[in-house]
Amino acid sequence: IKMRLADNVSLLMCQNTVIQSKFKQERKMVLLQTSYNNLTKEMDQLQTSYNNLTEEMDQLQTSYNNLIGERNQLQTTHYSHQGWVYFNGSFYYVSTIKKTWQKSRDNCLLQNADLMIINSKEEMAFVRQFQKVTWIGLTDSDVEAVWKWVDGTLLTLSFWYSGEPNNYYGRNEDCVETNYYDSEDSWNDVNCENENFWVCEKKMAL
Repeated sequence: IKMRLADNVSLLMCQNTVIQSKFKQERKMVLLQTSYNNLTKEMDQLQTSYNNLTEEMDQLQTSYNNLIGERNQLQTTHYSHQGWVYFNGSFYYVSTIKKTWQKSRDNCLLQNADLMIINSKEEMAFVRQFQKVTWIGLTDSDVEAVWKWVDGTLLTLSFWYSGEPNNYYGRNEDCVETNYYDSEDSWNDVNCENENFWVCEKKMAL
C-alpha cells in the first residue's frame, strides 16, 4: 500500500508539474496575444494619424500652390502695368530711349533688375520680337576675350554674328548688342560708349 501511495504521489506530482507548465504556456500565450492586440491597435491608430497628416499635407500643398499662383498673377499684373513683359520665369523691360552700356545697366539696377542674360534659343527669339538693337548683359571689360554675364558667369551658349566678336580695329569693343534683322546669330561686340536701347531682366520672386 505504501508503495502504491508513493507511486500515486509521484504521478500526481508529475501531473501537477505538467499542468503548471501548460498553465504557464497558456498564460504566456494570453500575454502575447494581448501585446499583439495592443500593438495592432496602436498600428491602426498610427496609420489613421498618418492618413490624416497626409490629407492635411495635401491640403496645405494645394493651398500653397494656390497662393503661389495668386502671387505670381499679382506680380505679373503689377509689372505689366509698369511696362514689364513676362517670359519663362522672368520679367523684361525694354527701354524707349538709348544710353551707353553702363548707363543702361545702372537704369536696370535702379529697378532691382540687371541687363538681360540670354540662356536659351527661346530667350534669344523672345528678345528679337522687340525689333530693336539692344544692349544685353555681356562684356569682356575685365579680361579681353573672356566674356562674362553681369552675374559673373562665363559665356557658354552664344549667338555671335558671323565674324564676331572681332574688337574691330582695336576699338575697345567690350560690350555686346543684339539686333533683330539678321539671323538668330545676331550678337555684335561694340564700344561700350555707343548708345543703344536696352533690356532689363528681373527674376520672378520665389
